[in-house]
Amino acid sequence: MTDGISDGMRIRREVLGDEHVDRAAAATTEFTRPFQELITRYAWGEIWARPGLSRQERSMITMAMLAALGRDQELAMHVRAALRNGLTEQQIAEVLLQVAVYAGVPAANSAFAAAQQVLRDAGGGHD
Repeated sequence: MTDGISDGMRIRREVLGDEHVDRAAAATTEFTRPFQELITRYAWGEIWARPGLSRQERSMITMAMLAALGRDQELAMHVRAALRNGLTEQQIAEVLLQVAVYAGVPAANSAFAAAQQVLRDAGGGHD
């Protein structure tokens, strides 16, 4: 596998961007530090570091799960990450269409709105 925290921080920065990670680090308190270390070590240093799926594939899976769960704030962060990982707007839309069929139209409707805002902010997301 990998070296947990240091590999996790490197991958987290590569996928989410320095600005996001720096904001999360600056907001870390003694109370939230164990959680930040957990997600850095296990989500980013173990799961995202595994060789079985590409970062693009992991982005698609993550967006689908977050959309299905109605976690729009996290979804927006991962739409930005998906763009960083090289996904196109069309691929992101296809993921959300898949969500509509398997998790429901209301979940996909909300996810499309969150993704549309991120894409507009990134200079895309045409009406």
